[in-house]
Amino acid sequence: MKARATMSRLEELPRLAVEPYKIEALIHVVRNDLGYLLHKAVEQTKAELSASEESVFRFQDGALVIEKRVTRRVFEGWIEPELRQIADCVDRLMAGTLMEVAQVDGVFMTGESSFVPAVRRVFQERFGAERIRSGDEFTSVARGLALRALEA
Repeated sequence: MKARATMSRLEELPRLAVEPYKIEALIHVVRNDLGYLLHKAVEQTKAELSASEESVFRFQDGALVIEKRVTRRVFEGWIEPELRQIADCVDRLMAGTLMEVAQVDGVFMTGESSFVPAVRRVFQERFGAERIRSGDEFTSVARGLALRALEA
């Protein structure tokens, strides 16, 4: 995004925008390499929405201040396409294995997204809450990959 041509185009946009301050905020984020910090603020809000029905997204750098209340319902609307993709993937997997749901003893959920209630719901609706397992959500994938590498 910091390429000269991209920045030049971004800097033209505020003159044409209905809300130029939003474009100027984006320019500030790009120019000052704040993408990672912005991502961390988004992740914080996502984590809070996994535990609560609402959260306040906060990001600040100098004069740039973004503060917005977000509900879990709105967040789930934003991620609806991804939830549909996950559900479709699970359905294709089950159809491809020719297994019945009753044959699945447990579903192990891992990774940060496994904390998102809407993601968990996809699996609970298909397999039942009693079959959902989790643990070591942040390290289990890395541990599995390390074990696989040792076998190779």
